Amino acid sequence: MNMFKEVTLSVLLVAAMSFGLSTSAFAGQEILVSAAASLTNAFTDIGKVFESANPNVKVSFNFAASGALFQQIVQGAPVDVFASADLETMNKVKGKGVVDASSIKNFAGNKLVLIAPKGSAVNALNDLTGEPIKRIAIGKPETVPVGKYTKDALDKAGMWGALEPKFIYAESVRQVLDYVSRGEVDAGFVYTTDAAIAADKVSVACEVRGHKPVVYPIAVVSTGKNPGVAGKFIAYVLSDKGQAVLTKYGFTKP
Repeated sequence: MNMFKEVTLSVLLVAAMSFGLSTSAFAGQEILVSAAASLTNAFTDIGKVFESANPNVKVSFNFAASGALFQQIVQGAPVDVFASADLETMNKVKGKGVVDASSIKNFAGNKLVLIAPKGSAVNALNDLTGEPIKRIAIGKPETVPVGKYTKDALDKAGMWGALEPKFIYAESVRQVLDYVSRGEVDAGFVYTTDAAIAADKVSVACEVRGHKPVVYPIAVVSTGKNPGVAGKFIAYVLSDKGQAVLTKYGFTKP
């Protein structure tokens, strides 16, 4: 009986190959999703539920600053889906012709906040100019969207020049959160969703305004290997179930 099964499987594989099919057609499919660091928790949950609904699909994630992910994609990283924390970075990727422009959708929003270690006396932006505040963590404006939003807000408030000597630049919004959570800096700028996951270690001093709305776009990367599955993942993120997960983590509608 075992020999019969082995022969039957061999015949099936040979037949598949004779019709121009790869033996990989018998295996599941995998997609790589490159997403902004602030999406780490929400997208990890969405990925698990998506896999449960699609047993033959494996979703892998690469979380980092949107600017860093942009560089990886244009340099040929095998990415299927890109989710950015700002429209500007997505437009850069679109300009390079490496995403399917028709697939770009805005799927979430967020808010910029000033945070400080628990017990801090920081309650407003103006507190940052005081002598006791010596180190302020922000994302690098050139590559980290939260840093760009921060710079825009502080420029509008006329505070960038005065505070710049205090800045400790971070590679992602999660690095800013880590710096503040560990008390290595006196304050930092992150999104509402990031502050929420470290509520036991940081306090939100205030919401920061004066910048463009924080909007998250998502798209199929045209150089990816599984555009069909990539599109299906994006559809799930946009679905009621996907949006419910994002809402649970504090994201708003775009």
